[in-house]
Amino acid sequence: MTTSSSTKTLCPYCGVGCGLEVTPAGKALGEEAGVSQCQVRGDRTHPSSQGMVCVKGATVLESLDKDRLLYPMLRDSLDQPFRRCSWEEALERVCDRIQNVRAEYGADALCMYGSGQFQTEEYYVAQKLMKGCLGTNNFDANSRLCMSSAVAGYVQSLGSDGPPCCYDDLDLTDCAFLIGTNTAECHPIIFNRLRKHHKKTPNVKLIVVDPRRTTTAEAADLHLAIRPGTDIDLLNGIAHLLLRWGLIDQPFIDVHTNGFEAFVEVVRHYPPERVAECCQISAAEVETAARYWGESQRVLSLWSMGINQSSEGTAKVRSIINLHLMTGMIGKPGAGPFSLTGQPNAMGGREAGGLSYLLPGYRSVTDPQHRTEVENHWQLPTGTIQPTPGRTAWEMITGLESGDVQFLWIAATNPVVSLPDLERTKAALRRSPFTVYQDCYYPTETSAYAHILLPASQWGEETGTMTNSERRVTLCRKFRNPPGESRSDWEIFAEVGRRLGFTQQFAFQTAADVFAEFVQLTRGRPCDMSGLSHERLVAEGPLHWPCPISTLDSESENPTIEEGERQKGKNSSRLYTDLHFPTPDGRARFAAHHSRGLAEPPNEAYPFILTTGRLYGHWHTQTRTGRIQKTSEMYDSPFIEIHPCDAKQLGIREGDMVEVRSRRGMARFPATVTKAIAPGTVFVPMHWGAMWADFAEANALTHHHACPDSGQPELKACAVQLAPVKPNDSQSLLQTSMMTSPISV
Repeated sequence: MTTSSSTKTLCPYCGVGCGLEVTPAGKALGEEAGVSQCQVRGDRTHPSSQGMVCVKGATVLESLDKDRLLYPMLRDSLDQPFRRCSWEEALERVCDRIQNVRAEYGADALCMYGSGQFQTEEYYVAQKLMKGCLGTNNFDANSRLCMSSAVAGYVQSLGSDGPPCCYDDLDLTDCAFLIGTNTAECHPIIFNRLRKHHKKTPNVKLIVVDPRRTTTAEAADLHLAIRPGTDIDLLNGIAHLLLRWGLIDQPFIDVHTNGFEAFVEVVRHYPPERVAECCQISAAEVETAARYWGESQRVLSLWSMGINQSSEGTAKVRSIINLHLMTGMIGKPGAGPFSLTGQPNAMGGREAGGLSYLLPGYRSVTDPQHRTEVENHWQLPTGTIQPTPGRTAWEMITGLESGDVQFLWIAATNPVVSLPDLERTKAALRRSPFTVYQDCYYPTETSAYAHILLPASQWGEETGTMTNSERRVTLCRKFRNPPGESRSDWEIFAEVGRRLGFTQQFAFQTAADVFAEFVQLTRGRPCDMSGLSHERLVAEGPLHWPCPISTLDSESENPTIEEGERQKGKNSSRLYTDLHFPTPDGRARFAAHHSRGLAEPPNEAYPFILTTGRLYGHWHTQTRTGRIQKTSEMYDSPFIEIHPCDAKQLGIREGDMVEVRSRRGMARFPATVTKAIAPGTVFVPMHWGAMWADFAEANALTHHHACPDSGQPELKACAVQLAPVKPNDSQSLLQTSMMTSPISV
């Protein structure tokens, strides 16, 4: 049932965090849908998006009743069909298996893989269940594939996670440096705001670094179409010229940073001529980029998966931050290093401890004091939280291969499309002794590998918070009841916790109760949200953190003081405005990194570099967008972009079917012959799984090699070979696919 008045909420897609307003219109969608018609529009009062909305947000309502998982289902083995069961039977089966695995194999055999689709409350309850009550740090999330390199880079360079900038900086910068991001398609509302500022302010420069001439690159004053894997070469080359020309902020460097000398020693090896040859651009382009940066007063860098999804992702992030530190471009309006989050609540997940080495409040499982603080808050015995990081997403896959993982709980994500080296991933999941899959849609590619399906409610059917890329927390309010027997993720986790005997730890009645407990764990931490509550977010709207309670309240001896009596603390839109960093000495740290290049460079056998990315109308794996008519019709089929020179050499013409092979797998795509891709590089979209197209899985080709600091796989580049496909070969392959596919829609 819908509410009778408009409801303010947040778009459930990317990390921009656009405000939406849902209003019932009193008309029927149609007899088949059987639900009330609502209208969705951009919320003009939301400070992050100011009423703007992209096609995905504008059409999201259409997905609410498409192919929903309505009831728990289970089966004893993967070769059996699912049967409907009660929640009682499903939860009893889950809890029995958890207890048996703990008793026979130990807590390390339990794993949960979660999602940036979770609300913060759901992330938090999952951490309490897994890392606290069950005693395993084996919780990871698809943020591992998305933002973990940005997290590691911020922590190592600045002392803490958390983008220091805000969206107002888009209107204030005089040089925007976009690297590894197709912002126009992946974060369109941010790009529209930046582009408006760029157009109306003649002196503003826009630099875009991308091997493809994307919609973003077409708007640039300078497009640097570098060879994949040479980002650090370019960044060090810009630093080299800034040093040579004296365009640095030496007083800032002397007072507020460490490690500058070692950094200088590295970048002296990157003159523009060497960088140009390595990156396959001109020396003049390198010099122009350095001039734009060095002569600007406010430089804002923006990056996303093209930087993070790399075997040297953390080093790339730190190399971007190096440029800000050497020019003093941080902690002031219009300037700073700004990562663009992929998932809608990847930021909230980091705050709640949603990676295998984190604890709530930007704490680490390896820090004894941090563990003690969380154990005390959760009323658990000392030593309950393990002192070593848990398994990353990929280590869960290898744990299934080795038999060390005996229980896998996947929630709100679709790893059978999104993880690398998909054939290996699928084979490991087929070996899983027991997989719980908790989602709102059915079928998905991952549901084919589950033993139990738990129906979850989704956007609009539950109330909770999310944090967007600019650290702004929004309360996403429920406006309809969940269909069938679906329940919110946090309620499912809490019920399992209670059934396992932890009734005191999971006595929550509402999501507001969960949030109130969580924010107390952030008090005094860099991501302090202790001044926030559901009530305050209703009254005041979305707010940035840090947002501490007032000094008066934090010193109160009455821990039960009512929210209405609190003197609420002020929230901050920017970090490090005092130029003090949360490191032991208060200084930021330069990083001295040489470029190592790709983990899998091209060679004679695999001469092309494959890169992957998102399309404007798609969302990861199409679990939602594939079920919406407008977004699904925006793209007729998968495709591969190939440069005309490469196409001519291989005898490939526009529309020809091309077979792409890597060392791990094979896929086939119709060719789009275009000069928008650099020679030697090819591009395919990453969204098509087995449900939506045959043999078009980008991650059937990619490898698992990851950044050693962040554990983030290099999904953006692998070596491939190409060959044109004869029509009869293509038809034979299609027939084979129809006979053998385990997925039915």
